[in-house]
Amino acid sequence: MDKKKIFDEIKKNPKNLRFDKLCRIAEMFGFYFKGGKSSHRIYVRERIQEMLNFQNVGGKAKPYQVRQLIKVIMKYNLLKEGNKNV
Repeated sequence: MDKKKIFDEIKKNPKNLRFDKLCRIAEMFGFYFKGGKSSHRIYVRERIQEMLNFQNVGGKAKPYQVRQLIKVIMKYNLLKEGNKNV
C-alpha cells in the first residue's frame, strides 16, 4: 500500500488500529523509534518539533494518538514525500 492509501485508511477509522501497524506507519513517514518504557514508544523525526508517544493497550493503539499522527502528517505535508510501502 502507498502512503496516501494508508493515510486515508487511518484517517477514516482511527479507533481500530493495531499498535504495531501504527508504529510501522510512523516509520514509513520518516519517524524513528527514540525510546520508551513499558507499553510506550516515542517516535521523532528531524525538523519536526512534535514527538509522537504511542501506547500499546492490548495490542491496539489509542485513537487520540492515531489522530496526533494524522495531524502531524497534514501539518508538515508528509504525503508529498517519496512513496514507501509498509
